[in-house]
Amino acid sequence: MPKNRKLNTAFLVRSESDLRSQFSATQEIAVKKCLKHIDDHARVFIERSPFVCIGTQSPDGSADVSPRGDPRGFVKILDDKTLLIPDRPGNNRLDTLSNILTNSKVGLLFLVPGFDDTMRVNGHAELTRDPDLLSTMAVNGRVPQIAIAVHVDEVFIHCAKALRRSNLWDPSQHQNREDVPSLMKIILDQTSVAPSDPEEQLRLDENLEREYRQTMY
Repeated sequence: MPKNRKLNTAFLVRSESDLRSQFSATQEIAVKKCLKHIDDHARVFIERSPFVCIGTQSPDGSADVSPRGDPRGFVKILDDKTLLIPDRPGNNRLDTLSNILTNSKVGLLFLVPGFDDTMRVNGHAELTRDPDLLSTMAVNGRVPQIAIAVHVDEVFIHCAKALRRSNLWDPSQHQNREDVPSLMKIILDQTSVAPSDPEEQLRLDENLEREYRQTMY
């Protein structure tokens, strides 16, 4: 795209009616597939998933999406209306958890490696410290301090088009991580000054990898 390109406000969509006029009617099956509970198919999908993105909103409406990953089946199904997501050690920004305390609405997107379909769950969430529940989610002997309980309002399978367009699981489309700066260099560039000495930068990168191994759980 050419540099300095700006949005032409004459073409902005500003109303629901204007939006709907650009598309054909919603397919009936797309409406009917939306369930109010976790059925057998949704259960199988969630139990196979090692990765979920959780979307939340702050009190002022600011949006946030956070990735969560663990061994497959880490999101526990308490019953057909309730999911439980363990909170693992992170950077302690606590964006997702803080948002839930003031705005309980959440959206989940489950992925399964090799599956082009995704599973979407919308609902409202609470935070729990119940030791009996937390103990069921221990990994390497480490129990999470808190978990997110999601009460299901909607659940539906999402079609494969997005993942097929992106070729997400195609190894031939995987990119070389070394083509871009390391995470540590990016953070140092954005917050202060990255070291000019390549060996010092390598040492910092190795320290980060060591920290990953020590603090994963």
